[in-house]
Amino acid sequence: MWVGYPVGYVTPVTSLNALRMWSARRWATAALSGLIVAALVALPTAVIPNPIFGRDVGVTWWSYPIVIISGILGGLLIATYVREPGNEEIDKAAKVGTAGGLLAFFAVGCPVCNKLVLLALGTSGAMSWFAPVQPFLAVASVIVMAWALHIRLKGMTSCKVETPEAVESSL
Repeated sequence: MWVGYPVGYVTPVTSLNALRMWSARRWATAALSGLIVAALVALPTAVIPNPIFGRDVGVTWWSYPIVIISGILGGLLIATYVREPGNEEIDKAAKVGTAGGLLAFFAVGCPVCNKLVLLALGTSGAMSWFAPVQPFLAVASVIVMAWALHIRLKGMTSCKVETPEAVESSL
């Protein structure tokens, strides 16, 4: 696809180049799935107050940006799996992105409302050990999800090049 570069010019492989080539269908998927990811993180952790889930410990100030960033990155990651011509393969970035989403969930959740944390550490351990670690989990979740998105987008703008040895051995 020609994007205004001179003939013979090789465009650099960047994540932004891949995003520029997305169809409206893929952007719509990113928007809708981003809202769903944000809701899946924010509702059970009661970052968004709701009648089903509650919190014993107040929401931290950094939980809101983490929910928003997780929604954006999660939506973009999910959209990379929308089938379009020439994009049929799925890679290991899905596992990395899922891990990032889970980290975001644990990062913004109430430390004493998380049954796994309570079982492992008890109430005092949850507040004295797990709560201080949550901001680091939040940063790790953003880094992991951004890394997974970069891997997916890089794969959309690059192609596998076989070495001459590989070609000869296949003959």
